[in-house]
Amino acid sequence: MTTEEKQQLLDNRYLRMARIWSENSYCKRRQVGALIVKDKMIISDGYNGTPSGFENQCEDELNITKPYVLHAEANAITKIARSGNNSDGATLYVTDAPCIECSKLIIQAGIKRVIYGKKYRLTDGVELLKRAHIDVQYLPLNEQE
Repeated sequence: MTTEEKQQLLDNRYLRMARIWSENSYCKRRQVGALIVKDKMIISDGYNGTPSGFENQCEDELNITKPYVLHAEANAITKIARSGNNSDGATLYVTDAPCIECSKLIIQAGIKRVIYGKKYRLTDGVELLKRAHIDVQYLPLNEQE
């Protein structure tokens, strides 16, 4: 098995794990999970939801996402900031394509690869990552069941 094939297997595995992690989200409209992996070790994780200490309800009575809901990527990156780890050169596995705001955080965190499993109608986040020379790969989650 080539190095590239081994990496593909790992990418599939970690992305499936991110999908499972997304099940921790209390959000009804969309559950998103993220893992940050460095040197084949998961160094952080996150899922979309409200800040610590807030109610575990992401949508209001009109089913609109509350403005203070954190994205999975942001949760994973902020956990790094509170730990002794750093994400320089790491890979982020996330179930959904990163938005523009999360992409800015990914760039600033020193993450060098992003693997995502679902496309989103807005592509500005993925385009920004590519502009920053981050290796971005779409790996469809539905092919990984």
